[in-house]
Amino acid sequence: MGLNWGMRILVLGGTVFLGRAITDAALARGHRVTHFNRGRSGAPDGRAETMTGDRTISLDALLGRTWDGVIDTSGYLPQVVRRSAEALRDATGRYVFVSSISVYAGPGFSEDDAVQPPPDPLPDAMTMEAYGALKTACEGVVRGIFGERATVVRPGLIVGPHDPTDRFTWWPWHVARGGRVAAPGRAARAVQFIDVRDLARWTVGLLEREARGTFNATGPRAPLPMSQLLDACRVVSRSDASVEWIDEAFLAESGVKPWMEMPLWVPESDPHASGFMSVPIDRALAAGLAFTSLESTIADTLAWSRTRPAGHEWKAGLAEEKERELLAAWDRRKSVRNGR
Repeated sequence: MGLNWGMRILVLGGTVFLGRAITDAALARGHRVTHFNRGRSGAPDGRAETMTGDRTISLDALLGRTWDGVIDTSGYLPQVVRRSAEALRDATGRYVFVSSISVYAGPGFSEDDAVQPPPDPLPDAMTMEAYGALKTACEGVVRGIFGERATVVRPGLIVGPHDPTDRFTWWPWHVARGGRVAAPGRAARAVQFIDVRDLARWTVGLLEREARGTFNATGPRAPLPMSQLLDACRVVSRSDASVEWIDEAFLAESGVKPWMEMPLWVPESDPHASGFMSVPIDRALAAGLAFTSLESTIADTLAWSRTRPAGHEWKAGLAEEKERELLAAWDRRKSVRNGR
């Protein structure tokens, strides 16, 4: 299967994070890019053609046009994805749907393992509780309409510059500030994530090669201990931060919320949830997935984070006061254990 050059690519979304990175990657490869979005989440990208519309209401703006491939970065409700897929069935060669590893029902997380059943009845709006099940339903819609012309990408945590969620950015920024840093669980606990630029380049490559099927997409290639991530944050930022590892039971007892208050922490005591940090990626590697160095991801994310306003409200990470209280309580617990 050869590569397709100079493709016409329609991105559903296109202005925020992954869509932005896909646009960068596609243009760098000599493709022509069209964005279809509401124009609310980001300013139009002057490098791409922009078509304004709301896919939940009308896709009339797309009528009469054709593209070599579609990349759907903004599909969350199956009834909305169905409209898009049906409207584009004869207007494109391939439909790439960006799903999520949240579809898995566990305990297995390989592409052929069980996924969550679609919600019944379907909700009118996406909620985080139904996120994985809704993505399952969206995948089914795309496969049902496009068949062998469907490609499904299931990313893990996407990180890097312009991430609106802060679920990785908080660590480089927090470590760079120095001082004591509360860290979750075991130092050797493995974590997974993927640089948005790596995901974007690879996704465009799947379209170029007309790759079919379903692919997990996270990283890195080899298991990454959380301690190695924080050490790299310290080295890159030249920080004097010291890391205090706090066991999971104490974090739970202290009311620290996994993932959002303590990014990248998925309790190992939960066998299903902990699988999200050990997702197999052999199929993606065989399809050419490659990785930016950890240090580059950290450095570029940190540099971008420093361009935001000083009063930026963090969407993830422990509040300063809560972290101080947590560390003080942990110190007291250790003193009791040591008989002091």
